Amino acid sequence: MLAGAPTLPGFAEVRAMVELEDMQLFVCAVSSGSLSAAGRELGFSPAVASKRMTRLEAALGVRLLQRSSRRLTLTGEGATYHERCMAILADVSEAELAVTAGKAEARGLLHVAAPVDLGRQWVGPAAADFAAAHPRLSVRVSLSDRVVDLFEAGVDAAVRIGALADSRLVSRRLARSRRVVCGAPAYLSRRGRPRTIADLAEHECIVLQRPGMRALSWTFRTEQGLHTVRPSGRLVADSGDLVRDWAVAGHGLAFKSIWDVAADIDAGRLVPLLTDLPAPGSAVNVIYPSRRFLPARARLFVDFLQRRFAAHEAAVLAASTPRAEPPSPPPSPRGKRRA
Repeated sequence: MLAGAPTLPGFAEVRAMVELEDMQLFVCAVSSGSLSAAGRELGFSPAVASKRMTRLEAALGVRLLQRSSRRLTLTGEGATYHERCMAILADVSEAELAVTAGKAEARGLLHVAAPVDLGRQWVGPAAADFAAAHPRLSVRVSLSDRVVDLFEAGVDAAVRIGALADSRLVSRRLARSRRVVCGAPAYLSRRGRPRTIADLAEHECIVLQRPGMRALSWTFRTEQGLHTVRPSGRLVADSGDLVRDWAVAGHGLAFKSIWDVAADIDAGRLVPLLTDLPAPGSAVNVIYPSRRFLPARARLFVDFLQRRFAAHEAAVLAASTPRAEPPSPPPSPRGKRRA
């Protein structure tokens, strides 16, 4: 060996220098944006998490994170190290799965996000059932109609309707979906049923308009192709659950995902309309940050969700199919004498 040449550390020295748990802490801190939150997820107190991160940076001889009272920011060295840590932890995860297939356990904190209506009716109950089956798991469900950044919010999985826009995320389809125009029987008895798209102009349409976005347009599939209208009405909401509540209360017509209103249609609280002019199909998807380094709790929950939605898909979609209208009462006889 040349004099003065650096000596490469052996395996024992490398293991002493950097522990796998410290890598996990670092990756979790980047994902959640909080060192304290990452420590809690791995069972460390905030003080222990801070000491471990300091020890990791000292062992590597570089600063990985710029810390402030509000956020964590990766340094250049931190970004490079984070990428390699993700690959190493993914390999470790795959190695564990290879010898423990079917024995993986959901534990720790599972953070799930979903739109309000879909979350209250489907995702929330599924998350509670999943937690009941995994005693070492805690579940946090965040409901919002705003699009949540999974990385900033520290979300393990989010359920959304529609296409995936963020290329950093992975998407898996849970079920087919479509939107349907619907109204309450009380409203229809006052205003009548729209028979054509043009009839919507004569009705009170409940408008969904999220902050900073244009009002949701209503699109239908016709013989001539797709036909889009921009509804107008005196009631405008930025949350889908309020649109549904107003429709059930008889204040106007709504254009809702069938997953949000199937129960109301089955119970007779809402009536599907213009069913011969269906909206283009879409999908209910679950999205998550990484396909490779996916914690067991998230992987198992995604599989659980897929089974739950698949079990109800046919019945939910059937709620938007055409239904026979009740027959009109016969005209009252006039001028007839009693026998």
